[in-house]
Amino acid sequence: MKGNIVLIGGDARQIEMADYLQQKGMEVTLLGFDRWCSLRPGMKKAAGKADVDWETLDAVILPVSGIKPEQKVEAVFSENTLYVEESWFHRLKPECLIITGIRTEAADKLMTRINRSYTALMERNDTAIYNSVPTAEGVLLMAIQETEHTIHQSRTLVLGFGRTGQTIAGTFSAVGAYAKVGTSDPAETARAEAMGHDVFDLSRLNQAVSQADICINTIPSLILSENILIQIPAHTLIIDIASSPGGTDFEYAEKRGIRALQAPGLPGVTAPKTAGHILGKVILQLLKENDGKKEA
Repeated sequence: MKGNIVLIGGDARQIEMADYLQQKGMEVTLLGFDRWCSLRPGMKKAAGKADVDWETLDAVILPVSGIKPEQKVEAVFSENTLYVEESWFHRLKPECLIITGIRTEAADKLMTRINRSYTALMERNDTAIYNSVPTAEGVLLMAIQETEHTIHQSRTLVLGFGRTGQTIAGTFSAVGAYAKVGTSDPAETARAEAMGHDVFDLSRLNQAVSQADICINTIPSLILSENILIQIPAHTLIIDIASSPGGTDFEYAEKRGIRALQAPGLPGVTAPKTAGHILGKVILQLLKENDGKKEA
C-alpha cells in the first residue's frame, strides 16, 4: 500500500511505528526528530514545517500523549519544544486522516476551529486489546522489581476489568497470584466471574485493600482516595496505570509511606518496538479503510 504520512513528535514508539509503516510502503516524514540520527532508507527527516508537503499527505500522526495545552506535543527527540500550528491543518486535503493517541481538550478545540475530525487510537478496541499484553507484562515487571516477595501467592487486587484489566488479572493469576477483581460494572462482574476470578464490588474497596500486597488500578478516576488509602497496609505496592492524573491520591500515599507508582503508557516504556508496531498496524488499517471510502 502506498501513502504519504508525517509523524509529528512522540517517543520511541513513533520510531518503531515509522519503521513499520515504511516497510509497508508508506513514505514517512518525521517532524520533531532533530536529535534522532538513525534514519532508515525511505524516511525523510524534516528540519522544519517548510520541509513537509502538507497538501500531499494521507495522514498526520501525532504523539500517543496527544495535543496538550497551547498545542504543545511531546517530542523526546527534539532539541526544542514542539507546537502544532493551525495553519498546517488548513493545508491538508479533505480526506487526510488526523490521528493521535488520546483525546484531549486542546485537540478538541483545535479540530473545532479548523472544522476537522480526528481519530484517537487509544479509544479503539483493537488498539486497547493489542496494547493490553505489553501493559500487563510491564505491570508484572514493576511488581517483581518493587516488591520483596514473590508474585506467586501474593494477594493482588486489579481495579477495573476492561480490556487492560482482563489481561492484567489473567497474567498475575497465571504466575500464581491470588488475583481479585474490583468493579461495580455488572458486565465486567459477569465477565470476571466467567473467567474464574474472585470479584468484589468497589463499594467494599476499603475492606479489600486492607488485605492486599499489590493493588493495580486501571480506572481513570480518583478511586484510591485518602479514605481508602488509610486502610492500606504500609507494605502494599500500588501501581496505577490509568491515564493522567491517575486514580490515586499520590500525595497522601507519600505521606503514609506507601509506594504508589504512576505508570501510564507502559508499552512505550517496556516494549516500544511492540507498541510501535501495534500502533502502526492500526494506522495501516485506518488508511486502508479511508482508501475504500474514497473509491466508493
